[in-house]
Amino acid sequence: MSKKSDSQFQNLFTSPKSTNWDERSAQIAYRFNREYQGENFELPAEVQAMPIFGEWIGGSFSGRVASPFWEIAKPQKNQHCLDIGCGISFLIYPWRDWQAFFHGQEISNVARDTLNSRGPQLNSKLFKGVELGAAHQLNYSSEQFDLAIATGFSCYFPLEYWNAVLAEVKRVSKPGGHFVFDVLNPEQPLAEDWAVLETYLGAEVFLEPLAKWEKMIKAAGGKIVAQKSGELFELYKVRF
Repeated sequence: MSKKSDSQFQNLFTSPKSTNWDERSAQIAYRFNREYQGENFELPAEVQAMPIFGEWIGGSFSGRVASPFWEIAKPQKNQHCLDIGCGISFLIYPWRDWQAFFHGQEISNVARDTLNSRGPQLNSKLFKGVELGAAHQLNYSSEQFDLAIATGFSCYFPLEYWNAVLAEVKRVSKPGGHFVFDVLNPEQPLAEDWAVLETYLGAEVFLEPLAKWEKMIKAAGGKIVAQKSGELFELYKVRF
């Protein structure tokens, strides 16, 4: 979509002044609950006409945009790992091969209930359960995790929110632990179209330059020790 022809999408990505994170988290949870439950989304014709919509509705797009966090921070045997915004990742990624202990936190009650029901059946030793809650209020003790992961949702919240998330991740991480998360790269060719689609699906997207993210990480006391570029997202490995 060219910037000259998308006037109907203006003001979609304006950051709110409110810091009511609970309200915003509830909006994001509602959007993903609908998708997990297979509900239909009614979108304007101009959105359905976008090529990216056809890939999304056909189910072929998710694999292209998922960030392979294990390529820069593979969970190690007997490590305690926290997957923030985990969705149903324990059912998808090879935790049994990694032999790492999985802990999750998720704002979607549908995803939480699915994992807590099926996870123990898949591997009751490695699966340690999923808590319901947002990323800025982690329901875990301090210095508990060797590795924290947060992929696929940073773009739904403004940078101000992520200051709070980084502080929480730092709190629950063991000394020398790592945090792996991805951010939407607005310079990627598909970024704007994907942001439009997600916003119409009910999850407003924020387009922030990578330089601002990297400045925020540094200000929070984090050091970027590895980085990987994807089709939409930039993946960072951070040590506090």
